Amino acid sequence: MDDAIRSRLETDLKEAMRARDETARDAIRYILAAVRNAEIEHRGDLPEPEAVATLRRVGKQLTDAAEQYRAGGREELAEHEEQQLAILRRYLPPELDDDRLHELVETVAAEVGATGPKDMGKLMPALIARVDGAADGRRVSAAAKAALTRST
Repeated sequence: MDDAIRSRLETDLKEAMRARDETARDAIRYILAAVRNAEIEHRGDLPEPEAVATLRRVGKQLTDAAEQYRAGGREELAEHEEQQLAILRRYLPPELDDDRLHELVETVAAEVGATGPKDMGKLMPALIARVDGAADGRRVSAAAKAALTRST
């Protein structure tokens, strides 16, 4: 993994511990553990794209956990997961904004010849490859669905 990101995580962990910020401390420990596990699986340092993919997986886990807690009526636990997610986002590259995402959907749809909702299966693989982790899969899917629905 990029040494700058790792050292930033470790520095931020020390600062969170000094400040007695338990949420930040726990979130950063969780992130570092996920990164270390990925490095073990990779048998060495992670290249930048794989490190970002690992961080995005952790983000998805936190998002899913928050949704499950909320569905189970555990609002305080859902909020805790969302606080950890906010901390994780500090270490991720910025996501595509909605305008850029919609523009990308339109471009890729034209390239693959997707014209309606039935072409979703043709559009999504090309779109996911082009987005390359710069947007959440749910956002990408929703934008693709909206664009294909409009074009019918």
